[in-house]
Amino acid sequence: MKKKNLLQRTILIVVITLIGIYIVIGPRHRPTLHDFTWSGIKANLAANIKLGLDLKGGSHLVMRVKTDEVFKNLTLNDASAIETIAKEGGYPVKGVKAETAGGNYRIVLEATDASKLNDIEEAVKKKVDLSGWTNSTSGNTIVWSLPASAQTTIAEQATEQAQRIIESRLDAVGVAEPLVQRHGSHSSHQILVQMPGIQDPERVKQLLKAESKLELVHVVSPPSPSSAQTYNTEEEAKASLGGTVSNSRRVLPYAERNEPAAGGQAADTQNQPPKKWVGLRPRAAATLIRSALLSSPVARINSAPGPAPISTSTWEWY
Repeated sequence: MKKKNLLQRTILIVVITLIGIYIVIGPRHRPTLHDFTWSGIKANLAANIKLGLDLKGGSHLVMRVKTDEVFKNLTLNDASAIETIAKEGGYPVKGVKAETAGGNYRIVLEATDASKLNDIEEAVKKKVDLSGWTNSTSGNTIVWSLPASAQTTIAEQATEQAQRIIESRLDAVGVAEPLVQRHGSHSSHQILVQMPGIQDPERVKQLLKAESKLELVHVVSPPSPSSAQTYNTEEEAKASLGGTVSNSRRVLPYAERNEPAAGGQAADTQNQPPKKWVGLRPRAAATLIRSALLSSPVARINSAPGPAPISTSTWEWY
């Protein structure tokens, strides 16, 4: 009986050991004979075991969001938007001034006719997102101020947005096992970036600081709600446009972005569809709107809710 129990335990230990060895050196795909050669085993080890910064070396960067620049840019751009709205509405306005000195951020609008202040204020509310700002009226002047509580909220939003941008861009260029997390005290608005195996931090900085823009175009495809017409090759997409691509058309790769799932977890990217191609017809005047990643600061428009995109000019690297 004892010998039988000992045999069972031995078999169990052997099976578990073999499974463990396979987990370490086995491929993450259908095995081939090459996977069990010495070069194949080394390749599998490198793919299965991700060395950290302490073992592999790499780049260690700390970035800080310059919140004072975020507030300044927000104030300047909202002031410009308010002035544009007042002029387009035909309201008599002497001028709109942005004040950003001493940690106080205000927008001062001076009207030539005090009786029009309420109309101007309502017109601004409809088109510019000034949530968080407080406003007051005196004589022929409206003053919007950004209180400390709103500054704290916007600074936190800007830091979280910067962290998401960094993570997205590192994923896009294939940096393996990067560490992107908050650093220091919460009010420091710093982000730690560790990239094992990356020996050129300056190149990474330039990549992360690059500005982006989103352009609205018409996809040559059946009308909604039909899905976009895609093609397996660039040649097929060109053929759909008549074989040649005129100056008014473009053929570009097509991909659908996986947004983070609930709880902040990234959607599964292991089973992505192969690259597809689509034909595009730009609008007569291509409309540039808020970037999906980064853009220069713009006024927050009510039709596009959420924090305004931040500019990488507000990032400071250590």
